[in-house]
Amino acid sequence: MKAFDLLQPESLAEALEALSEAGARERAVALAGGQDLLSELQEHLLEPQMLVSLRGVGGLDEVGAEDGGLRVGAMATLADLARDEVVLNSWTALAEAARSVGSPQIRTQATVGGNLCQRPRCPYFRNEHAVCLKKGGQECFAEGGLNRGNAILGGGPSFIVHPSDLAPALVALDAGVRIAGSGGERDEVVEHLFTLPSEGDVTRETTLAAGELITSVKVPAPVDGVRSTYLKFQERASFDFASASVALALGVTGGRIHHARICLGGVAPVPWRCERTERLLVGQVPGEALFQRAALDALEEAEPLEHNAYKVPLAQGLLRKALRSLT
Repeated sequence: MKAFDLLQPESLAEALEALSEAGARERAVALAGGQDLLSELQEHLLEPQMLVSLRGVGGLDEVGAEDGGLRVGAMATLADLARDEVVLNSWTALAEAARSVGSPQIRTQATVGGNLCQRPRCPYFRNEHAVCLKKGGQECFAEGGLNRGNAILGGGPSFIVHPSDLAPALVALDAGVRIAGSGGERDEVVEHLFTLPSEGDVTRETTLAAGELITSVKVPAPVDGVRSTYLKFQERASFDFASASVALALGVTGGRIHHARICLGGVAPVPWRCERTERLLVGQVPGEALFQRAALDALEEAEPLEHNAYKVPLAQGLLRKALRSLT
């Protein structure tokens, strides 16, 4: 790990000024919970001159009601969400996603903003000696190599998957983020925060500009009659990332589905919204035949690599299970 300076600002303005003056990400990086950043530093994926700690910036760790919905500060920890009874009862998928991450020790340090902005876990990306496409190289080594954990949807030219557990839940709940930078503040829906490798700069996973920070997440008020859940399969019971996950918000009235939002995790470079499958469900009577049709439809465009075809039936099974649990 390369030596660096540590700046501990007491205001958001001071933090943004430091990040803006530093310019490129290689020169200064924001430090939240540090759970992912520490491994990036240890593996020499980043060698910044300065870390800008957000721990002393007031107001970024608050969780509370706002305009009938939920406002979550970017520095709130996953433990804060996991144990909040209001979140569990009204935005269940978000609490369940937070509880699924890592271990109790990790959740006490890991932050909401950090979970959304963490980097891929692909073994080639994490290997400092492998100059893959994500790190400015000429090819994605996973495409023809070790790809058990890589993308089956939306892949190419890079086949990473986004590791966030919160992101699929927030997409299913139609949440947005507040972003701050030297040019002011802006709002973005979580679904559009992430970018596919084919859409622009393959070295990036989000649309955040240099020096920008997520300061909060806003989750709308629950829709009447709509419940949500988050299901995740991981190979180990803790300290592991999703092989596949499903976030589902579903409403049933008068024996028919009137609301459906589905987002898959662990299978694509971005949280993967299944809008066509949502349309297939709305207006229909819940039942096993419908759930099977929905599962097949959600993964119809999957293009597995040599070692990750197992993710297709895995994600399908999770979606069927989620649909059963909410009907």
